[in-house]
Amino acid sequence: MIKPLEPADLPLAAEIIRASFATVAEQFGLTEQNCPRHTAFAVTAEKLEAYLAAGALMYGFYEDDRPVGYAALTKNGRRVFEIHNLAVLPACRHSGYGKQLLDFCKAKVKELKGKKIVLSIIEENTVLKDWYAANGFVQTGTKKSDFFPFTSGYMEYTIR
Repeated sequence: MIKPLEPADLPLAAEIIRASFATVAEQFGLTEQNCPRHTAFAVTAEKLEAYLAAGALMYGFYEDDRPVGYAALTKNGRRVFEIHNLAVLPACRHSGYGKQLLDFCKAKVKELKGKKIVLSIIEENTVLKDWYAANGFVQTGTKKSDFFPFTSGYMEYTIR
């Protein structure tokens, strides 16, 4: 089940996000020292609270009433939405939960009259890039920032 998150849900949501992104950090050799702004280290309940207060739409994925996944949407321009921190706990991956969250976000954006969804990933994470491509996203560009030891890849999905 996917449901909107309330402020009381955000401490656990932050834990889910950090645990989910920790596997990515480990895979790419990211640490709090060499990449403190990475999601595995930077997301806190307080940051999520501020994000929610600013209008982010946040959703939790529940397996038997236990939260195991998270995704957020923000309006990023006229009829464009951005997906943030789509995450599934490592122990619950490969169960279709990520795809269900992604499909939910696509449907929500369509319901909100959005025309496009954008997101960013670690460009070198080819497994994730391929997963998004298999789910209809196309690559739109890359950017190397001084504050990340990786290249950011940008993808988008056009609502049909």
